[in-house]
Amino acid sequence: MAEFRTNIASIDPIWEQIIEEARQAVADEPLIGGFVHACILHHKSIEKALSYRIAAKLASNEMSMVVVREIVEEAYQKSPELVEAARADLAAVYDRDPACHRLVQPILYFKGYQAVQAYRVAHFLWTDGHKDLAYFFQMRVSEIFGVDIHPAAIIGKGIMIDHAHSIVIGETAVVGNNVSMLHSVTLGGTGKEEEDRHPKIGNGVLIGAGAKVLGNIRIGDCSRIAAGSVVLDEVPACKTVAGIPARIVGEAGCDQPSVSMNHMLGKDH
Repeated sequence: MAEFRTNIASIDPIWEQIIEEARQAVADEPLIGGFVHACILHHKSIEKALSYRIAAKLASNEMSMVVVREIVEEAYQKSPELVEAARADLAAVYDRDPACHRLVQPILYFKGYQAVQAYRVAHFLWTDGHKDLAYFFQMRVSEIFGVDIHPAAIIGKGIMIDHAHSIVIGETAVVGNNVSMLHSVTLGGTGKEEEDRHPKIGNGVLIGAGAKVLGNIRIGDCSRIAAGSVVLDEVPACKTVAGIPARIVGEAGCDQPSVSMNHMLGKDH
């Protein structure tokens, strides 16, 4: 009976769903069978699949896939919260991206999700004292995905970066939990200062495509930054800002803009 209870407790419903979706994908499209088996079906857990996927994407002539995968797996073993964050990010993409119909999709196809997971390993390496390895991961993520996140940046859980072209997040940036952003977002500095110089993004914030948030400024929880805006000043919680330079144009419109993904400004804006 004790063994039976242990087996029940060890079941991972998320991974089981991913496995089932992968099997169905192979049945529907046999030509991708080798790809899906290599990325999903050959593995026993989500962390094993992610370590393979990250290694396959970041490996190069300078560092083999075997070595990259060993680095990722060691990071997951030492820091289980990396896997917790990966699960939260997966749920965020599935819930918020209307183009995501299966949990397996971000692991296989979505470079925003893949880039964030590679960043998370780089951040672990940075904080664990392996800064050159962290820089290597940053370099490869930038080259492969077009996403440049400094490994010292601090990013919470439940992150969704949609499309993920030309994302830049600076060294001293902080991003809270349950944040959503679209392509061409920059969280940057305003000059050559070397201290704390990048934005602090609160929880539940929605950042539209092409928005630039510059300087050591606070973006309040559950606020919205409209597409194409340039934000140079603090943004209070639960407000919408738009324009160049950005100004407050109204309320955020809901209590969780990053989840609703509503980018539309009201008629009075």
